[in-house]
Amino acid sequence: MPAALRQSLAEGLQRLDLRLDRGDQQRLLRYLAVLEKWNRAYNLTAVRDIAQMIPRHLLDSLAVLPYIKGPQVLDIGSGAGFPGIPLAVALPAWRFVLLDSNAKKTRFLVHAVAELALNNVTVVHKRVEQFHPAEKFDTLVSRAFATIADMLVAAGHLCAAGGSIVAMKGVYPDAELAAIPGEYKVSTVQALLVPGLEAARHVVVITPRSVQ
Repeated sequence: MPAALRQSLAEGLQRLDLRLDRGDQQRLLRYLAVLEKWNRAYNLTAVRDIAQMIPRHLLDSLAVLPYIKGPQVLDIGSGAGFPGIPLAVALPAWRFVLLDSNAKKTRFLVHAVAELALNNVTVVHKRVEQFHPAEKFDTLVSRAFATIADMLVAAGHLCAAGGSIVAMKGVYPDAELAAIPGEYKVSTVQALLVPGLEAARHVVVITPRSVQ
């Protein structure tokens, strides 16, 4: 992996005040190399330049790390593995489930998880509405799953007592916040500064009112 990419990731992590050892940083860059290879055939992400994948995918995913509670985390509509895989690399003691209804994407996720030897990650090919595991999750997180209200309707049943739902958004989501069902409460809306990314980013943390 070119030194410039290693430096870009290291500097971005430093600006986010995140400490990942060299092995974990190499694992993240290996992940991008695998994604770049598969992307040529399967169109998993619109970002083609691996250098741009660092801020737009890796650092963007890791920017929400302070808002994630464990030890059980579900990435809804994981797609090419964001934010789930970067978070799983950074939090190896926690268990992550990457959920997606697209078979092409889950095939890639299974391959990437094996390639990176991520023993704390499970990939599930299923629609979120049809997913009913034995154990619920401390955090539900999603970067690209419709509106917040739709996410809550589809996935709210998967949130454990005392758990939270974390939605990653671009500009401040006024309309989406206004449409959140009454049984949920917005606990945090925070602008994020992602190193190397000029676009607006926000994280929204929501909790079921019944567990307040």
